[in-house]
Amino acid sequence: INDKLKKSVVRIVGENMEGSGFFISENQVLTNFHVIADEPSPKIIFPDGKFITPSRIIGDADADLALLFVDDKYPDLVYPLPERLGFTDNEPLLSAGYALGTDIKGNATILKGNYIDYRTSKHYSVGYIQTNISLVAGMSGGPLVDQCGSLVGVNTMGLAGLSLFIGAQDVSTLIPNFTDQKVAKIEVDPSSSPEEAVRAFYTYLKARRMKDGFDLLSKKYLEKTNFEEWTARFTNILDVGIYKSERYEKTRDTAFVKFSTKNWVDGEIEIHYYEGTWKTVKEGGVYKMLQSKIKEVFEPGWDWFYE
Repeated sequence: INDKLKKSVVRIVGENMEGSGFFISENQVLTNFHVIADEPSPKIIFPDGKFITPSRIIGDADADLALLFVDDKYPDLVYPLPERLGFTDNEPLLSAGYALGTDIKGNATILKGNYIDYRTSKHYSVGYIQTNISLVAGMSGGPLVDQCGSLVGVNTMGLAGLSLFIGAQDVSTLIPNFTDQKVAKIEVDPSSSPEEAVRAFYTYLKARRMKDGFDLLSKKYLEKTNFEEWTARFTNILDVGIYKSERYEKTRDTAFVKFSTKNWVDGEIEIHYYEGTWKTVKEGGVYKMLQSKIKEVFEPGWDWFYE
């Protein structure tokens, strides 16, 4: 049971939130909605260090559940949803997830505890399994399994010595009504201005939409690179945070940008900060990247993010 949990539970990482998740079908990852809230392109990181970006996200913010669709299939990692649940008093249970997120390197944490009760309320669309497990930040969205290794719940909230898990039997009922209505979406317009084109460029890198980012490179820039060489520069970038993209001084074609990257290196996140300018050129009605003067900023002070 422990081995499958360690091989199957994935990290969910965005710009400002981290959590855990697991496959409920060969191409669908379940997690808590609050883990992906305000994040249009979270990354799914597998225990072996590989990471991917979901192709689609739907969910129910009120139920605190989100479903992430992926392009490839992973049948060996699936925890099927149960049709019904039944517990005995003090039944042993296991909860898995990445305690403290990427601050701690290694496999998912597995916590043991016991079933206490099943809680429902007219104010909630799901029922909650109460246990004496103490969930830790970063474990949200991971699975709760019984002593046979079958899925019974989803890690949701916890205090010392008491945690609540969404009952897994409710998930099947809710999924048909999941929508993308409250899911954050990417909205960019590289045709409107140089600064918006630069914002779009880094937003595409953030979302791992490499073809879209490559298409924002000017003809002149493409004289010195190709798609394979260019994408190889960004293989370990999990996320890009854009703090500023504005017109540079009195120019008509140049934007000043401040941004950060989260790089996934040997199972840990490294954060780098950058600032500088991009000169653009309009081609086919769209501002495209022509020439950059970007430098790394080491240990920026708090004012760097706001000035």
